[in-house]
Amino acid sequence: MASKHPQEVEDLHFRVLKHLQDNPDMSQRELARLLGVSNGKLHYCMKALIDKGLVKLGNFAHSKHHLGYAYLLTPAGIAQKASMTSRFLKRKMAEYEALHAEIAALQAEMAGEQHATTRSSTN
Repeated sequence: MASKHPQEVEDLHFRVLKHLQDNPDMSQRELARLLGVSNGKLHYCMKALIDKGLVKLGNFAHSKHHLGYAYLLTPAGIAQKASMTSRFLKRKMAEYEALHAEIAALQAEMAGEQHATTRSSTN
């Protein structure tokens, strides 16, 4: 079975890009809290996105933070986010379908057990 690590990294990168596109002046601390990851993990992720040229650090005059910075998606970042959105959606749909099938199987199993219990108690 293939490692889930590359998918987890891509999912985190996707979620970071998604949030930064909507809120470019969000601090790393706020973003880490929102995504449920440590500040260190988010910092490592941001560094990777900046090194890949997907995000750049820019000045933002109306920032709610005193430093006046913003994380801006580059054109490459916007294109990468679109590509990642498609892959993310396909993975989540596959997970949904597998979960739906598992739930249906468990419901059928429970119905069968209840039916067997009802039959044995009436005999």
